[in-house]
Amino acid sequence: MTSAGERVFVARLAGTNVVDPIGDVVGRVRDVVVVLRTTVAPRVVGLVVEVPGRRRVFLPITRVTGVVPGQVITTGLLNIRRFEQRAAETLVIGDLFERRVELRDGSGEAIVEDVAISRQRTGDWIVTQLFVRRTVPSRSGLLRRRGETLLVDVDDVVSLAASAEVQGAAMLLANYDDLKPADLADVLHELAEARRTEVAAALDNERLADVLEELPEDDRVAILSELDVDRAADILEAMQPDDAADLLGELPDAQATELLARMEPDDARDVRRLLAYAEDTAGGLMTTEPVILGPEAPIALGLAHVRRQDLAPALASMVFVVRQPLETPTGRFLGVVHTQRMLREPPHQPLGSILDDDIDALPPEAPLLQVTRLMATYNLLALPVVDAERRLIGAISVDDVLDHMLPTDWRESDEVEAGVDRA
Repeated sequence: MTSAGERVFVARLAGTNVVDPIGDVVGRVRDVVVVLRTTVAPRVVGLVVEVPGRRRVFLPITRVTGVVPGQVITTGLLNIRRFEQRAAETLVIGDLFERRVELRDGSGEAIVEDVAISRQRTGDWIVTQLFVRRTVPSRSGLLRRRGETLLVDVDDVVSLAASAEVQGAAMLLANYDDLKPADLADVLHELAEARRTEVAAALDNERLADVLEELPEDDRVAILSELDVDRAADILEAMQPDDAADLLGELPDAQATELLARMEPDDARDVRRLLAYAEDTAGGLMTTEPVILGPEAPIALGLAHVRRQDLAPALASMVFVVRQPLETPTGRFLGVVHTQRMLREPPHQPLGSILDDDIDALPPEAPLLQVTRLMATYNLLALPVVDAERRLIGAISVDDVLDHMLPTDWRESDEVEAGVDRA
């Protein structure tokens, strides 16, 4: 158990299992919530804990009975309402890591790299020390290089209050490096707007594109609007065409037009084609990049394509078989080959020999209700969309259908199943 005065560094606490009194794991620590105070040390009020279902909840520090190597022990009571940061609260990893502070002795500035919290004899937890790295001006006075590291008392810095300067995000992202895009999107959604913009700017293009596809409309519009125009265009190119079209459709017309003009012609062409359809039709729901092969292609090639790491699981459930050309709009659509069927046949056999040509194809103007009924009737994860000449122009996956059927605030909705209200 943690005794009074013993310190715990937050960077080491991140990812630690949270267990109940009998040792069952109930979640993992994702952050520490503190309240900054001007005259006394910041007080720890709780932990942000990730529980099954990728939900992040608030665990009051009063429910923590001990911290041992590799474990945080609780009373076993959790409030599973999704954590929402209050105005007076600060996240140590999300808000304090890489914050620039002024050393009280007048020796210059430093960057916060870790924070130590300690339990007091009263049972309260407070921030007691900061692990910081001095910032050293370059000869030009404009750039700064890495300086020496120091462990200082929290009283040795002038203030931990938010700075107007842009805050780094590398250390925060290092703590979330193992998260899937949907999980990282949840993290960004819970950050303050300014911090969210800083973190998004620090992500590489591919990672940010994946995360934007998972964020609510308001968040992704805000993030994309803060980016340099050329980088924003690069992000849109890295996104799935249907997601890029959805995002552009949420922007003002002038901004969307400028971004389309900055995109590569091939990528922009696919997105413009999707923007021509209403969002609640088959054309508006579809992607232009399913797995497409000719009937003469061997099963081995089909299996290689559905193994692609960047392919959504729903789209990996089948190969769409067409006549040349293989780019949308393709030659005549012939049918699909289901991945399960490919696994049961010799790899040298052509896809055309195991074709399912009974599958119904949809016109681009088909309404959402028709799409959902067809998917439900035949238990399909994806459906082909064809034009009047029966050329394949795209495919609809079940995840895109769900995104349009669920309420816009589905990420925030939750049910309180057990535990106590947050103090």
